[in-house]
Amino acid sequence: MLSVLLVTFPFFALVLCGYLAARSGVLPQPAIPGLNAFVLYFALPCMLYRFGASTPIGQLLDPAVAGVYLLCALVMVGGTVALTRNARIGWNDAAFGALVAAFPNTGFMGVPLLVALLGAQSAGPVIVTLVVDMVITSSLCIALSRLDGAGTHGVGVALRNAFRGMATNPMPWSIALGALASALQFSLPGPVEKTVAMLADAASPVALFTIGAVLARSQMNQHEQVLVRDYVPIALAKLLVHPLLVWAVGRTAIALGVPLSPFALTVLVLLAALPSASNVSLLAERFGAHNGRIARIILVSTALAFLSFSGAVALLT
Repeated sequence: MLSVLLVTFPFFALVLCGYLAARSGVLPQPAIPGLNAFVLYFALPCMLYRFGASTPIGQLLDPAVAGVYLLCALVMVGGTVALTRNARIGWNDAAFGALVAAFPNTGFMGVPLLVALLGAQSAGPVIVTLVVDMVITSSLCIALSRLDGAGTHGVGVALRNAFRGMATNPMPWSIALGALASALQFSLPGPVEKTVAMLADAASPVALFTIGAVLARSQMNQHEQVLVRDYVPIALAKLLVHPLLVWAVGRTAIALGVPLSPFALTVLVLLAALPSASNVSLLAERFGAHNGRIARIILVSTALAFLSFSGAVALLT
């Protein structure tokens, strides 16, 4: 367990550094979007491209990994909406609560953390799950969130907005380009490769620092009271129910003869054990959901994940 903590501690320590920097005012709030933009549009796409280009194309197109992970994501979304939607929580808030329960922080935290723990061979399954969450899970939850206004805008408008958001998100495009480079065995020219490598190396520390800053900003900008029962159970479901569900479904799939390797299942379970994706807070704000609730789920899951995720790593590796 101590050896696991030695690997995971720096990752969570960088999140804490970003949180304290924003909370204390050392990092001004107006600077946070700039950090976020650097990670989203420059550093993280370069890192994903490198992983995609260096991963065999067969691993990037693994239907067993995608199928098991997608099934679990759909169960998490459906179960969370069914259990949380009530007179106080409409479709909009229930849908984004479901998204934050099913969408781990794969891009900002999962890619560098899993590669550090399990090696470069874990990048294939990680990238597959990232595509599933960005393309399917997020679109589904955004569409569900629009059911409150089905009489005015309708689900069709929500789907168009979701696809527009995917089209302008650089991460799927960087993954696709990396997969294409892998399939064609294409290598970038030396100076370009060096530039991409430098940006990719900056992705992990800046992304983790930015997560902390975004969490601090969300907490500082939300002053309304949120009932504990409206956010703590979802944070616990993300950290406990989601990985257990992935483990159970994965083991069942293997028993039924699905070609899912034990290593890939370990990667999927550890991804599911990650805290909630911080970008869901930005989506919730954009679509008018109760962002104070979403921010608290992300904050609680990130704080508790230092122990729960480290425990999961110790059990599985």
